[in-house]
Amino acid sequence: MPLKTPNALLHGTLDALILKTLAGGPLHGYAIATFIEETSGETVVVEEGSLYPALYRMERRGWLEAEWGTSELGRRAKLYRLTYDGRAQLAAETATWRRFSAGVSKILLAR
Repeated sequence: MPLKTPNALLHGTLDALILKTLAGGPLHGYAIATFIEETSGETVVVEEGSLYPALYRMERRGWLEAEWGTSELGRRAKLYRLTYDGRAQLAAETATWRRFSAGVSKILLAR
């Protein structure tokens, strides 16, 4: 049986990771991906093909707002920030993740 890559495990958690990243303040897409990768010790790599559809979906759901601004390099960039509903969603996803990971840990560490 082949081992799952870390990116296969990312499925279903990307929204929570993006929401948590933006809890620190507005960022553009590349900065979001970089923060996730660096903070995870390069364990979680977010590809553009996953990141931008997630950002657009979360914006449609009202969890994020976006506006054009300037990146740290002085380039025009779309900056994303959490909305009130996004903060509520982050709290819900964090609680769900804690319950899920505790359950998985019990199973994997049993015996």
